[in-house]
Amino acid sequence: MHAKLHPKRALDHERAVCEPWRGSPGRFIVVLPLPQSGGDHDTTRFDLDVLVVQQADNGNTERAKIVSRLLDEGALTEDASHIAEIRLDTARYTLAPDARAFGLRVIYQGSSRTSPYARETLTLYLPQGQKLAKVLEELEMTLERGEWDANCTGNFDTTRGTLSVMRAASNGLADLTLRRTRSGSRNLLQGEECITQERPATFSSIVLRFDGTLYRMPKRAARD
Repeated sequence: MHAKLHPKRALDHERAVCEPWRGSPGRFIVVLPLPQSGGDHDTTRFDLDVLVVQQADNGNTERAKIVSRLLDEGALTEDASHIAEIRLDTARYTLAPDARAFGLRVIYQGSSRTSPYARETLTLYLPQGQKLAKVLEELEMTLERGEWDANCTGNFDTTRGTLSVMRAASNGLADLTLRRTRSGSRNLLQGEECITQERPATFSSIVLRFDGTLYRMPKRAARD
């Protein structure tokens, strides 16, 4: 499909996606990461061609039909944080009786041994006829980071989130609840032994509402 749609552009084969859409018989979700040319030597920007494809009855991939599509220009940026994986999320994001979205999770990883860093983001796409609408953009679901001396002493923090669909709705689409758990630990050297001290976990809950274009994080929550 890449050869037909983008014959003159390179494809990042390692991170491309083509998987069945669970609950939608015969439909596949295809994600084509297309590196942009030029730009900063240390930074790579990617366009994402995201497609919902209907497989032909006889399974002939040459006759597969594009049902919905979005060419998302500059969707991802890779700099000091490496894009380790692009993964499909087909949980039942039913945002309205006739509106079911799917997600893309992008996993970023840092390269520093003494400042470990990793995060995972979630973007939701909603088919609207032949168009594919991006209704949630790179919501941070996991963040792991720390600072240590590469021997023992250091601090580490982890934030993990889960997203659920609510009954209430705004501007035609269901509200979303983001629940986050934050935890941390401190490593200390006591004699010749490395001791880990866990900090109590904290919990928070945030409601995201659709504004007619996107689900947006409340300003106070975004600052936190």
